[in-house]
Amino acid sequence: MLLAVKQYALESAISDIGPIIGERTSILPALNGLRHLERLSAAFGGSHVLGGVCIAALTLDEHERIIQLNDVQELSYGELDEKRSERIEAIDRAMQGAGFTARLSPNIELEMWEKWVFIAAIGGITCLLRGTIGEIQHAPRGRDLSVAIFDECAAVATACGYPPRAPARERALSTLTDADSKSASSMYRDLQKGSPVEADAIIGDLCTRGDSAGVKLPLLSAAYAQLSIYGEERTGSTR
Repeated sequence: MLLAVKQYALESAISDIGPIIGERTSILPALNGLRHLERLSAAFGGSHVLGGVCIAALTLDEHERIIQLNDVQELSYGELDEKRSERIEAIDRAMQGAGFTARLSPNIELEMWEKWVFIAAIGGITCLLRGTIGEIQHAPRGRDLSVAIFDECAAVATACGYPPRAPARERALSTLTDADSKSASSMYRDLQKGSPVEADAIIGDLCTRGDSAGVKLPLLSAAYAQLSIYGEERTGSTR
């Protein structure tokens, strides 16, 4: 089963799929962050849960149609214990020829961390500074702030035992410091539209893990506070 929902829809998805989860069902989640792994394991048992990373830039237009923003379409997956099991090989065979790049990963949890570090950095900086990547680079100290927030995110991953590899770091920093880029994070696009955002799962959980590891996160904490205020204003809730 491929599970691809926003984090704030996870609980309702668990309720929806619960009745059809059988003894041999494998759940391949393509959600952001990592805390969904614990929730799915608690609901259905860890043996049912795989790791997954989806790389695609998508948005909804004014008619709620899905719009793809570039040509990248990639899904990677693997066993969380890094074994090459019969079931993951069967899933890999089924994924080939599906119309997108499908790849069996030997270390899916590290790939999940690498994506998490990147989306937390780009989501945090674009939402905190309310601008596209290019606009931020042209702002005073914008480039320094972009690099600094990535370094904060990477420090959490490193403290948790998953330091981003050099190619992942280079790709992320190249994207985050592109002065010609008109791109922004999906979180910032959602914020601009007044939609729900995955602040808790992408930024809040990273802050929590950083706190536990003793990592100082001034920029990431500021982004999380700003997004929390946005969330309360959006729903009309007060503390």
